Amino acid sequence: MHIAPYSLAKGALPVIRRLIHDGFDFDLIDAHYYYPDGVAAGLLAEWLSKPLVVTARGTDLNLIADYSRPKALILETAARASASIGVCKALMDRLAELGADPGKLHVLRNGVDLERFQPVDREEARRQLGLPMEQRILLSVGSLIEHKGHHIAIKAMARLRDSLLVIVGFGAELPRLKKLSEDLNVADRVRFVGQVPNEQLKTWYSAADVLVLCSSREGWANVLLESMACGTPVVASDIPGTREVVQSTAAGILVANRTADSLADGIEKLFCGLPTRTQVRAYAAGFDWTPTTRGQLEIFRAIL
Repeated sequence: MHIAPYSLAKGALPVIRRLIHDGFDFDLIDAHYYYPDGVAAGLLAEWLSKPLVVTARGTDLNLIADYSRPKALILETAARASASIGVCKALMDRLAELGADPGKLHVLRNGVDLERFQPVDREEARRQLGLPMEQRILLSVGSLIEHKGHHIAIKAMARLRDSLLVIVGFGAELPRLKKLSEDLNVADRVRFVGQVPNEQLKTWYSAADVLVLCSSREGWANVLLESMACGTPVVASDIPGTREVVQSTAAGILVANRTADSLADGIEKLFCGLPTRTQVRAYAAGFDWTPTTRGQLEIFRAIL
């Protein structure tokens, strides 16, 4: 873990020097994900005498920075960088708490591709995917790893007896999640569909009544805005980052406790006052990429 930034930087250095020698010099290094990528970029910036900007995206600061050596390297890189960017305010608050200079920290949230993610007629989407027309459909999207919380959604199905849970994603937790659904006698109402190409996700979002996200940590979860852009509201755990995405009842509901009962309560509450697909889509439309792009260019221009 500790040598990864150095390996990345030393491996990239000859290639970059060759590019410069061949006539492609550049003005600035823009790195994403603070560790190990951002630290490696910091080393390259020092060796090549280039200004540096690093964007934090979630686990790099929420988890990896808890370890002493990575934390020290992250702070060295933050001091070297001309600017650090977080995809949510919570990440820049975290970096400041670690000891970074607050005057060099910026927040530029992720946007959503409103052309790729747009509503598909619900009945047509369900017909295409072979999903039932009348049943309530809950959708959980993400890698099958513990912190994404698919197991919590499965446990909630014991109470949500009129619903079908569709899980999109692949990962090491698949056998455990399947066994959990069998042990709880909800396997007939939990469907695992595996990995889905990004361009096909809009059909799954549109087919669902609600997206659920039970993560224990996130930077800025793209699935939230992707779902909303397709007109589907969300029920998600109330964690830093996510609460910056879900700020209106038009978007969905945050649940305070990361438990099956809390999730089930949140889903039932949402169905008691379900926003229209038009309202949800309109909320997501406020998160296009234009302000983020403009903000990043302004930071680059100020540095250069």
